[in-house]
Amino acid sequence: MQLDILTPEKKLYSGEVYGVQLPGITGLFEVLDKHAPMVSALKQGNLKILKDQKQSANYTIQGGFVEVLNNKVTVLVEGAVEA
Repeated sequence: MQLDILTPEKKLYSGEVYGVQLPGITGLFEVLDKHAPMVSALKQGNLKILKDQKQSANYTIQGGFVEVLNNKVTVLVEGAVEA
């Protein structure tokens, strides 16, 4: 699935991934390939990109939102730094 992580200043990440773990308002959740459409608010915390079954990357994000639609995940955050 396609993942894009965007801040007001720039695009932090864009590429094909296996999945992504996100810090939702009510707790951590994971989006995998062919996930149902959804929109969710995010709180400050750790975002983990699952590039494949063995590789991953981590970002510490500020609050924002995520949209999942047509096997594309778009994460809009106020700020993020690679952990």
